[in-house]
Amino acid sequence: MNIFKAAPEVYKTVLAFNQAAVKGISDEKLVHLVLLRASQINRCAYCIDMHTKDALNIGEDPVRISLVPAFDEAEEHFTDKERAALALTEAVTVLTDGFVPDAVYERAAAHFDEAELGHLIGLIAAINVWNRLNVAARTPGGHYKPQPRA
Repeated sequence: MNIFKAAPEVYKTVLAFNQAAVKGISDEKLVHLVLLRASQINRCAYCIDMHTKDALNIGEDPVRISLVPAFDEAEEHFTDKERAALALTEAVTVLTDGFVPDAVYERAAAHFDEAELGHLIGLIAAINVWNRLNVAARTPGGHYKPQPRA
């Protein structure tokens, strides 16, 4: 099933939400790391494929991409800000205890101003929606083609 052809208004709404969130984050590589980490947690093959290829397309280091699942054990490869964003991504995506732990939130808040943090949380929420739509619709991975860089 192509859920986005079956329900184009869903696609347009989620896309608009995603675009609004991305506009508030100036670091394009950070955006792709966050998108990739949430997609890995949610086991969304299509999104993992997409965000890996998009990250490579903007010049992200393949070593960093491979270390995203172990970002906190790979301190030399990720900045404190990136690790804080990835920790927040994990906490928001999993919500094991029904909330984001204070320490995780405070860690992110130390690296992002309020507007950036709001956009980051929005981005994490958006990728979780994309992941769930694609997983539920059984969208296959491995076929994504990145857009050429301008």
